[in-house]
Amino acid sequence: MGCICAGLFRALCKACGGQMTERFSVGAGRDQPLGVTLTETGANVAVYSEYAEGISLCLFDDSGDEIAELPLPERIGHVWCGHVEGLREGQIYGLRASGPYSPSEGQRFNSNKLLLDPYARQIIGPLEWSDILTGGKAKKPDPRDSASAAPKAVLVSPPPRYDGPRPRTDWRDTVIYEAHLEGLTRQWPGLEEMPPMEAVTSPQVLEHLQTLGVTAIEFLPVHAFMTDRFLVERGLRNYWGYQSIGFFAPHPPYLGDAGISAFAEMVRRFHEARIEVLLDVVYNHTAEGDGKGPTVSFRGLDNRNYYRLLGDNVHYDNLTGTGNAMRTDHPVVQRLILDSLRYWVEFMGVDGFRFDLGATLGREEHGFTPRAGLFDAMLQDPVLSQVKLIAEPWDIGPGGYQLGQFPHPFAEWNDQFRDGVRRYWKGDRGMVPALAEALAGTAHRFDRAGRMATSSINLITAHDGFTLADLTSFNDRHNEANGEDGRDGHGANFSDNMGHEGQVEDAAIIAARLRRRKNLLATLFLAQGTPMLLAGDEAGNSQDGNNNAYAQGNATGWVRWDGADLRSFVAALTALRRRFPVLRQSLFLHSERRPDGKPDLIWRCANGSEMQREDWLDQSRTFVAFELRAAAETPVHGQTEEALYLVFNSGEERTVSLPAGEWVRVFATAEEEAADETTIPASSVAVFERTA
Repeated sequence: MGCICAGLFRALCKACGGQMTERFSVGAGRDQPLGVTLTETGANVAVYSEYAEGISLCLFDDSGDEIAELPLPERIGHVWCGHVEGLREGQIYGLRASGPYSPSEGQRFNSNKLLLDPYARQIIGPLEWSDILTGGKAKKPDPRDSASAAPKAVLVSPPPRYDGPRPRTDWRDTVIYEAHLEGLTRQWPGLEEMPPMEAVTSPQVLEHLQTLGVTAIEFLPVHAFMTDRFLVERGLRNYWGYQSIGFFAPHPPYLGDAGISAFAEMVRRFHEARIEVLLDVVYNHTAEGDGKGPTVSFRGLDNRNYYRLLGDNVHYDNLTGTGNAMRTDHPVVQRLILDSLRYWVEFMGVDGFRFDLGATLGREEHGFTPRAGLFDAMLQDPVLSQVKLIAEPWDIGPGGYQLGQFPHPFAEWNDQFRDGVRRYWKGDRGMVPALAEALAGTAHRFDRAGRMATSSINLITAHDGFTLADLTSFNDRHNEANGEDGRDGHGANFSDNMGHEGQVEDAAIIAARLRRRKNLLATLFLAQGTPMLLAGDEAGNSQDGNNNAYAQGNATGWVRWDGADLRSFVAALTALRRRFPVLRQSLFLHSERRPDGKPDLIWRCANGSEMQREDWLDQSRTFVAFELRAAAETPVHGQTEEALYLVFNSGEERTVSLPAGEWVRVFATAEEEAADETTIPASSVAVFERTA
């Protein structure tokens, strides 16, 4: 009862001062839509909470002082609502919820804690840990008012519905560029001081992306996020953004002084350059963490329904490694996620999403299922079914690795591609079969239930791990700056420093590293599936061996543009994909015969003979080549005579016998070293086109 009395006392004090009654009046409201929504005379307030005993709207002035606490007068189902006359755009507000504080029953109400509206469109104020945000201990709620340290919402009108033209690039033509909205340009000459959303759509950046052949930029999280206690205590900040707290609000520092419409304007400029915008979204957990984390929104509104709790109701089901997991099989959470996704598509113009720890989103009572209610809801939704959907197909819970198990039309990040390709070029034994699977689109995982060969998002590097330059410069991770004694980040990187750890001046090592990077990039863009390039890999970006730069919002985490320049090389690879449709097919290849009697895929040895079982089992093999044509199942109207011969040689120089016919070399990672057309230099890739 202490929490309830405290809330009533605050409300009475403000009422006695005359501020509440003179400026605002509260009447009957509507339970739809959820959130705080402007009307002609004020705003409708609708907040979901099944177990609360009362919900109040708290108003603040520009200095941060609380000027009113207005209890919502109605409850319709599990939605508390009211209409507040006199509210205007720009009003700063928060919520308070009263009810039992009983962790053993899953209830953590504490009206002393100011709560963020889950549907807030714009957020201001602190977005980092403060001890005053603590909700309470095992049996006792924390008595301190958290308003001074809590993030708050700003009442704004939604931007107009996005009506600009969209690129709508087909999956088979898609080339993804993963980037951090801030870090992409903070060290770009001439753009360092520009607001991030202006800088990333400056003419020089757009021209750079177009030259590379990029068709979609995928931003790390842009939803409002918090810096957790661990980082605050070490003087660090959350840079990557995987601690979301506002699913409708852009992260305030990215907006700068601009309003939320600036985000849609940024998207519009990308679209004018024929580049789609994809967002990395975090719906699997929130910044509130475990029971010792801050109470800033969902925990204080309806802990039992928003989060997955263990059997004791006290502890959170930590499927994500961040302290909590959202209860994505609950209708209110599903609605929140769907409403958020539609908002970013319909009002901000976004073209698709990459779902962080997507396996959590598909968990129901008995574990992960491709037929999870949330997935079914997305796929039948008339808006969301029309955009690109990408899953990170795992979490850390039981049965959490689900590569290949997501329903069409989801695509999935393919870590087996990443690791197999890295290990082949690193020189690990017995990796030819893994390379072949990667080159053919990882069909053993994805060729099911009518899925397309584009379902595999192929990557060599991503934000999480070494950059391409560091992959070829470091054997060990160097993460000491993260404050975890170098223990964080991936341990199995399959990297190779080529004989010396870190930067070198030895010309031979520099050349070997550059060749390795070219081979890795060539494998990425010549494989079936959808390629994803990490921002800065085309410019030799290094993080000095830090393979987990999540807290490095500084020169370490920002892209450096002064490394080895591979921009023209990447551009040549994407041009090759555009030139030859057989490199970007929608159907899988299974060495089946086409209508013309020729197989769509033939694996060959260097002497031209077809590979046999003993060749695949040869652990010392360092060479694989294949003859590639349009998939056998391609409709007659789509069949072509186009044929390529692709060679991947991680061993010594050798001479290859080309298949019957006339062939001309159209690409090589070491063309300048080849003595003739059929000589494949050591550690290199070559592509031949059949001309007759």
